[in-house]
Amino acid sequence: MPLGIYLSVPFCKSKCSYCNFASDVFSKGAFENYVARVLEDISQRRAVVAELGGVLEQGAASVYLGGGTPSILESSQLVRIFEAVRGEFALTADAEITVECAPGTLSPDLIETLVQCGVNRVSLGVQSFVDQEARSVGRLHERSTVLEEIARLRTAGIVNINIDLIAGLPHQTAASWEFSLAEMIAAGAPHASVYMLEVDEDSRLGRELIAGGTRYHAHFVPDDGATADFYEQACETLNAAGVEQYEISNFARPGAESRHNLKYWTRQPYLGFGVDAHSMLSAESRRPSGAEALIEHGAFGTAEAVPFPKTVENRADGAGIEAVRFSTPDSLDAYMNRAALTVTPVSEQAALEESFFLGLRLNCGVDLERIRARRGAESLASCEPVIEECADEGLLEKQGSVVRLTARGRLLSNEVFARFLVQERKVGTGHVNPR
Repeated sequence: MPLGIYLSVPFCKSKCSYCNFASDVFSKGAFENYVARVLEDISQRRAVVAELGGVLEQGAASVYLGGGTPSILESSQLVRIFEAVRGEFALTADAEITVECAPGTLSPDLIETLVQCGVNRVSLGVQSFVDQEARSVGRLHERSTVLEEIARLRTAGIVNINIDLIAGLPHQTAASWEFSLAEMIAAGAPHASVYMLEVDEDSRLGRELIAGGTRYHAHFVPDDGATADFYEQACETLNAAGVEQYEISNFARPGAESRHNLKYWTRQPYLGFGVDAHSMLSAESRRPSGAEALIEHGAFGTAEAVPFPKTVENRADGAGIEAVRFSTPDSLDAYMNRAALTVTPVSEQAALEESFFLGLRLNCGVDLERIRARRGAESLASCEPVIEECADEGLLEKQGSVVRLTARGRLLSNEVFARFLVQERKVGTGHVNPR
């Protein structure tokens, strides 16, 4: 099965107040050293994956350059990154190649470079078409800029465009949210991502909201109920316009679904490079030689002492390892100083749980018969009571052998997902990159 390739660029012109990603503002002098480090990782990944016991597919069907703001790199740096990827991995003829771009960075020269690199999909971090709302969280663009750059992309032949919006930004009202949705639809982008504002300690705005302060326009943030209403309004409005929801936060016209992100939700293999980049690969059927020595010397770090994958042949005893997840450090300094990877073997039980808390993100849901066919008749014994409980509470609905989240379940999805986790499991499931 072809890989998805993710490349992280943790640089931004400014740090948005709501942002909780591993990105920040750095001088341009840091860009070149970082690109060189990523290229080094790309050239060495086959050896690293072999030592980790993963299966590295020869081909790749998607490439996603995310961040941060990849579009602030120099054109020559973008060209070198894509040349390295093409040199290391055989891209399929119809590979989906996405670059995240901040409105205001898409100069004619940059768009020409994207076309030269084979980019056929662009994701625009618009967040709001209302200038006041965008400014309040540190976005540097105006509505007119977004529309101009969409037109430039189309003229250059890049028509597969995603627009990000955030529900719950400071100063947002039902009327202003309706305006942003209408502008998104009028812009004609075939894909939309709609996120509800996350309130946590990992962003400046989140910390201020938790503290009850007023910096970063925190006192103008809509309450949770209003934000949930905005999300439901987005689902209704976009579906009615033919941009149909296919995942909790993602909407697309037929055929425009993000093929790269679908790899995450359907547990297909993907490989990440750069700061805070995550990977998941099938496990080899043998224990890799040299792994213990590499762990002892700190080549691969773990948050806890995690046993290295057992052989796949031992699956019958329930202790087999189905996949391996690994991730790079989430700080630029640690990554540049070659800090250890975090490695997480994925057991059969963990893989089953992932099938639910990732698969249920999709509107098509999870097919229980497919799971039984793949994992055996007894595989769902631990999950069936949870399914019934969630169905009784109106969080899940069943149609034949398929279970899916209800509209209420999508609003409470994290609560639903948590119920599928076996608390006594000793091996973690790792993290999936949200992009």
